[in-house]
Amino acid sequence: MAQFNFVVGDMAGNARRIVEAAETAHAQGARLLLTPELALCGYAAEDLLLRPAFIDACDDALKQVLAETAHLKGLHVVVGHPARSHGEGDGALKQRSVQAASLYNAASVICDGSVLHTYAKRELPNYQVFDERRYFVPGQGSCVFELPQEGGRALRVGLLICEDAWFEAPAEDARRAGADVLVVINASPFHAGKGGEREAHMRARVQATGLPLVYAHLVGGQDEIVFEGRSFVLDARGAVAGRAISFEETLFPITLTRALDDTWEIDASTDRTHSSEADLWHALVLGVRDYIGKNGFPGAIIGLSGGIDSALVLAIAVDALGRDRVRAVMMPSPYTADISWIDAREMAARLGVRYDEIAIGPEFEAFKASLAPLFEGRSEDTTEENLQARIRGTLLMALSNKFGSIVLTTGNKSEMATGYCTLYGDMAGGFAVIKDVVKTMVFRLARWRNAHDPYGTGANPIPERIITRPPSAELRPDQTDQDSLPEYAVLDAIIERYMENDRSPAEIVAEGYEPADVDKVVRLIRINEYKRRQAPVGIRVTHRSFGKDWRYPITSRYRA
Repeated sequence: MAQFNFVVGDMAGNARRIVEAAETAHAQGARLLLTPELALCGYAAEDLLLRPAFIDACDDALKQVLAETAHLKGLHVVVGHPARSHGEGDGALKQRSVQAASLYNAASVICDGSVLHTYAKRELPNYQVFDERRYFVPGQGSCVFELPQEGGRALRVGLLICEDAWFEAPAEDARRAGADVLVVINASPFHAGKGGEREAHMRARVQATGLPLVYAHLVGGQDEIVFEGRSFVLDARGAVAGRAISFEETLFPITLTRALDDTWEIDASTDRTHSSEADLWHALVLGVRDYIGKNGFPGAIIGLSGGIDSALVLAIAVDALGRDRVRAVMMPSPYTADISWIDAREMAARLGVRYDEIAIGPEFEAFKASLAPLFEGRSEDTTEENLQARIRGTLLMALSNKFGSIVLTTGNKSEMATGYCTLYGDMAGGFAVIKDVVKTMVFRLARWRNAHDPYGTGANPIPERIITRPPSAELRPDQTDQDSLPEYAVLDAIIERYMENDRSPAEIVAEGYEPADVDKVVRLIRINEYKRRQAPVGIRVTHRSFGKDWRYPITSRYRA
């Protein structure tokens, strides 16, 4: 299995990587190489799939793979790619008549320079981050192909694509067509707990068909989604017989041996499962590394406040990019506590990043003086608080413009949900690293990172006081977050129920939460949609994030 990090739109580069993987696999004696879903064009290509020239480039890339693997005699390669519905092939491509402009999410089986079979995905997901029915039409039928075996009957392989394997019929059709083993090529975005869900659903397919199953998965970050790899193989009983490493590229070998009783012995290495905090950390690191790397930014800039959110983002950035590509800027205001300066300096020193301080007091006074004639007779309020955040955002974006590095924003999901963030202030930047991480998980991740050093960038990077002191925006004297919000354990629980799981306020109150807390949080979620529409794209790590998963109107009178 080529568990590789394919890049959207880099058809020539993706084709080259498939060829290189095929050459390595062939040299090791492999008979079959699996690439992930839509490996040739990358996943998800979104509306690029509507451009005829893009599909032409995909067709050319497939021809490149055919030509450059033709000498690898006997090696079968499954290549995921978009295919025009009027193209030549077998299986679904012959069985459905659709308009010429329609596309299949397809996989071709190639060997010795020829396309032997082309299979079209039957089940097209259209939920959460998926929007496949916008681009593809469903296929029909099954695809079972043979791998000749010396001294024995051929191995018959049933091919499925991702969502197909979450339903009974495609796998059962492959079994009825004579498959000995099921192979599934995938591009299934990560969220917390998704790895276990996948294995459980694939186990159900195995138990229903009695066939071993090989699950080949993509790895890498693509805008707001992350693919964690963790390809695996299940034996005919549904037990894990091998599992590839998570969040890293690998060319993962599996050996299947047919026993005398016609059962299968499977030989593959098995990476252990990881804690939820470890998975989240690796997902965030990979998301940052690929967003910055694939888009060509030289590095990252972070406004370091001395608080836990910016501390966490700094640690993630250093693990993703290395200390030499990360710059921290402390911008104290008149309300910044001395311990914030001290803790920010200490953390920057622990991680070895460049650290600068720009006091914003003069700019703050200048803004207030300019506005004084218009604000005459009105007391200070959140307007002046937000001025400080917007001054900081302006300074960070100026540094970004001058040096080319991207500003990583530091707002968490609890803040994004309730609007506890400032437009054109702390929301100003290019990539929102912890946008989908609630505050309680922020604390857990900080503790986890201090206890582990997964990328060798330094142990215990976050000063203890940053973790234990009450969170504060420090925009007025003696301010803390909990002055205006329920305690975070309550806040995050309500957000999870209402926003992620579509529970009604009445249902949440019935679970024991105070009606006033529920009403307040639901109201804040509702009235702050206009802010979230203007927030930077950020990494998705839950099954419902403020992004592709969340499409709520700004203007609405619905109140439940």
